[in-house]
Amino acid sequence: MIRTTIGRRCFLGAIGWTAANAAIVVDTRAQGATGYAPLPLAPEAEPVLMRTVPKTGERLTALGLGTFLTFDRRPGDARNDLREVFRRYVAGGGRVVDTSPLYGSAEVTVGQFMAEMPEASETFLANKVWATGEYLGDESHAEESFRQSKLRTWRDTINLMQCHSITNAQVVVPLLRSWKKEGKIRHVGITHHEASAQEALTKFIESGEVDFVQTNYSIFDRNAEKRLLPSAADNGVAILINLPLEKARLLKVVEGHPLPEFASEFGAKTWAQFFLKWVMAHPTVTCVLCGTSNPDHMSDNLQAMRGPLPDEAMRRRMVAHMEAIPGFSSIGTMPWYPGKDRLYSGLIRDAQTNARNRLEQ
Repeated sequence: MIRTTIGRRCFLGAIGWTAANAAIVVDTRAQGATGYAPLPLAPEAEPVLMRTVPKTGERLTALGLGTFLTFDRRPGDARNDLREVFRRYVAGGGRVVDTSPLYGSAEVTVGQFMAEMPEASETFLANKVWATGEYLGDESHAEESFRQSKLRTWRDTINLMQCHSITNAQVVVPLLRSWKKEGKIRHVGITHHEASAQEALTKFIESGEVDFVQTNYSIFDRNAEKRLLPSAADNGVAILINLPLEKARLLKVVEGHPLPEFASEFGAKTWAQFFLKWVMAHPTVTCVLCGTSNPDHMSDNLQAMRGPLPDEAMRRRMVAHMEAIPGFSSIGTMPWYPGKDRLYSGLIRDAQTNARNRLEQ
């Protein structure tokens, strides 16, 4: 057999060629506003993968849009590329967006795009609260954060409000539960992005206090399989996944490596789809959050929630394949978004730069 290498660029070019020859009609109205010619998506005959929220029965798309760093821009900076990312996500069937007041200007950007696009009205908005108050037990800062989030996202009711990184959870989670009873939010959640926090997250799952838990999980970091995911399955808690691509570190490690031939058995045409489908295939995972500021990468990612998923035997084969690639075992020591520092230049990066400069003085 002939082994082939296909990256995001080649794959996306192939989609465009196939669509043109199949006479697929594309809506080009957005091109003038964004500067991007919309890329044809897969034929709608192939359904989008959906998952059910156990406690409410709500149906969510298996791929969600994350906004940390990628949707953070300085005031006045152009956002046309981000608008096109959002437009392609919605046009491709995506309906879950995750953001936070802690993500610089991302929350404002998300609110603006949702308001601009009528087709985004059904978006499941997952937001967060990060607040400690001026003294122990003070809820006022959390209340103000919620008020601001509703204004920034143009939403009166937010689908999911999460206690961000377990911060002040003993105060924030009961407050979220009261907001749910009052109809201000529809679901209560709690988040973290490090495997070291998964034991604490599991305790919240078992307490019955939350509807959702957001945690990190990838083909590299499989720690969530030990206790958190089985506990979520047993207790009917929905799972949002962050870091499925390890903040681009997985893609960095496979640069120059051909996609294995067996990837065609579950419809993966690029490495990004390979990694996303691996996570989506876990039966307890509700939605996989993946952020990007590149419209073409969004079109690539969307294909992961169409077509077949690998079964458990195939998932083990995928892990074995990755473990044979040099550098895979040391992904945890790599910086986030390797080689892409200049892509993200918003409020968060400015603050991080200022902090480093102070340390060097």
